[in-house]
Amino acid sequence: MSADEKALVFLSIGSNIDRQRNIQSVLDQLAGHFGELVISSVYESEAVGFEGDPFYNLVVGIHTDLSVGALFESLRDLEYSHGRCRSGAKFSSRTLDVDILTYDQQVGDIDGVALPRAEILYNAFVLQPLAEIAPELSHPVEKKTYQQLWNEYDKNKQKLWPVDFEWCGELISRCLG
Repeated sequence: MSADEKALVFLSIGSNIDRQRNIQSVLDQLAGHFGELVISSVYESEAVGFEGDPFYNLVVGIHTDLSVGALFESLRDLEYSHGRCRSGAKFSSRTLDVDILTYDQQVGDIDGVALPRAEILYNAFVLQPLAEIAPELSHPVEKKTYQQLWNEYDKNKQKLWPVDFEWCGELISRCLG
């Protein structure tokens, strides 16, 4: 099955516990399972909704023939294999958080997953990296490109900054400072 026949999915990835290792590991596993990845810069941001260590966040594009439900389960397995515990508070430190942002242009509750994910519109650590790797693609509900949405976003609401980040021996993200 070619990439053209598979769904284009964007995933949000975050970690604030052993974040370098966990992000590198999940990228390895995603590449092993889905093949070529489209990877944004890695951004550091303050914890949102709780006091905690800063997060590393990025957005990754994949192509898959998995259903939304099967992909969701696969991503939960990835989180658990990285020590993710879901018994704590909703807003808390985590080894790994992987969320489906979009699945093609599907809208609604599909296999128990709300699409597109609401946080695209209100978290800079999701919208900025998504606009970086898919600037001309349109949000399936808002009908604006991700670049337009990022241009309209209140940049004072949440602070984030790109960091140097290596994966597979290559610098995939660079600090601008």
